[in-house]
Amino acid sequence: MSGHPSPTRKILLLSANPSGISQLRLDEEMREIQEGLRRAHMRDRFSIDRAEAVRYRDIHRAILEYEPHIIHFSGHGSPEDGLLFESEAGQQKLVDAEALAGLFQLFADQVDCVVLNACYSKYQATEIAQHINYVVGMSQDIGDKAAIEFAVGFYDALGADKDYEFAYKLGCQLIRMAGIPEHLTPQLLQRKHSPPEEPPRSGYPINTSSALELEYPNGHVPLSSPFYIEHDGIESVCYETLVKPGSLIRIKAPKLMGKTSLLTRILAHGSLQNYQAVYLDFGGIDKSVLINLDRFLRWLCGRVGDELNLNNRVDDAWNIKILGSNDNCTAYFKKHILAQIDSPLVLGLDEVDRLFPYSEVVEDFFGMLRSWHEKGKISDAWKQLRLVLAHSTEAYIPLDIHQSPFNAGVPVELEEFNQQQVQDLAYLHGMKGNNALIEELRSMVGGHPYLVRLALYHIAAGKVTLEHLLQSATTEAGIYANHLRSLLDILQPIPELAQAMKKVVNSTVPVELDSIQIYKLHSLGLVHQQSNYVMPRCQLYREYFRRVL
Repeated sequence: MSGHPSPTRKILLLSANPSGISQLRLDEEMREIQEGLRRAHMRDRFSIDRAEAVRYRDIHRAILEYEPHIIHFSGHGSPEDGLLFESEAGQQKLVDAEALAGLFQLFADQVDCVVLNACYSKYQATEIAQHINYVVGMSQDIGDKAAIEFAVGFYDALGADKDYEFAYKLGCQLIRMAGIPEHLTPQLLQRKHSPPEEPPRSGYPINTSSALELEYPNGHVPLSSPFYIEHDGIESVCYETLVKPGSLIRIKAPKLMGKTSLLTRILAHGSLQNYQAVYLDFGGIDKSVLINLDRFLRWLCGRVGDELNLNNRVDDAWNIKILGSNDNCTAYFKKHILAQIDSPLVLGLDEVDRLFPYSEVVEDFFGMLRSWHEKGKISDAWKQLRLVLAHSTEAYIPLDIHQSPFNAGVPVELEEFNQQQVQDLAYLHGMKGNNALIEELRSMVGGHPYLVRLALYHIAAGKVTLEHLLQSATTEAGIYANHLRSLLDILQPIPELAQAMKKVVNSTVPVELDSIQIYKLHSLGLVHQQSNYVMPRCQLYREYFRRVL
């Protein structure tokens, strides 16, 4: 079935707002949907029926009575427990995802779109999408205003004879235009029509239709990805900090732990506030630029200006006869960047620890960033600048406590996924309730986001069984071979670092290392640090490097 609604579409609006929980503005949402379709030039092609205060027994009755093609549910949801309906007594009654999916399967020949405008309903949407062609769910908590904006955009588009994909995009865009930082919350899932597949070989139940929509883990998690897992409130802290004048956010985590994924979401939130947002990756800068402070700061000014489509006046503005490099850069930012834009600027600097080995640059540059942050407390011009720094570990070159940005602003340290976060990610890969699988996987890779997601991808896609994955994990035939080899290639040219890692993996207790060795091994994500002592981050690293070093 195509993504374009056919003539005479019947829409059923269901709502449930049981007592004992926060009350939603469901009537307003329903009115907005009806009003939008009433004004649409294709209004004669739609009919709308409503069922309010829906009890769990009312769902199938309403579908049988009205025979809808599109079902819209407004209400409350829970991440894994299901959607909240009313019981016979008007209290809360949870209906889980599998039960909802089984119900909609019975009406799959009739219903071609389901919209679950409820918090955390993506989990239910994933199950329903096995049977229904188009399903919209919410990846996290969604506020009343955002839910209403999405509904308005979605049904206005249908009323203009647009297809479901366009309607979904318009709904998200209206959230964004309203200045609400929730435009990434709605997720559109499509049923995949495919030949019957062989039963999964892993020994664990896997939703194979979900596996067909998987993304191979490669670099940061895209903004549009349904596989991004939030970090227990860290995102909210960052978003709240970002709107404060002159703010500074410091994201710290080893490689492949999600720094860039979080950084890009902070920048996206800034864009939603109509801020200018610039992302610079220091990992890609030429070494010839890094070894000279003046050249590096000229590069910085030029790149930021280019990203903002401002004229490059670096050569004309740089006054080397009177001002030092830091003063030139500061003056340029104030006059030729901040003064030229009419909104705050969010400057996201990724992999700033790339500068740490270059003593000619590191102290002056980071001292300048700290001074910008301090200026933001008193200067209207500098209040417009919001800094977001991402780094793998602390600088191993001592910086003056008053000149370092690493002891100012709001620190954010990304930890490994906990058990619940791994379960959430497994659920998104079609593995609901596979606690045994999750525990076996965590025993090998811990909660390392990249290692966990790579394993879940291969298992869900049917490329490997868990048993084979664990047996081959540390070998050249395993799914981690490229990752492990790249780490070995970094260690081998540095004998003292390779020896330090060998010492760590062959010890059953935490090992004491010098600060430089700890810095390098921790930034690579190879070890957990406890003061001056370290231990392997996970069993995978222990077994592999014990074998090859």
